[in-house]
Amino acid sequence: FSLEAGTGALVGGPDIITRGFVYVRESEDLVDEIREYAKEQILKLVKSHVTEWSAIKAGLRQNLCDFVYKKTRRNPMILPIIFRI
Repeated sequence: FSLEAGTGALVGGPDIITRGFVYVRESEDLVDEIREYAKEQILKLVKSHVTEWSAIKAGLRQNLCDFVYKKTRRNPMILPIIFRI
């Protein structure tokens, strides 16, 4: 994700990269769902006036873990990377 430092507006992303979790060519729909869900969650956190970057990352990580587990019954490692521009 790329967020504007002053306003918290979403500038770019999210990019979803998988390694050994799902075969991307067969799971493009799942990756698209994860991307949209991640975007929704980051916007919710920003709208909730969460300004601490570690809290944003932790909240996003937990929400994505829950979402992916419900969809796949797997617990992949999720590493949110957020850039302030």
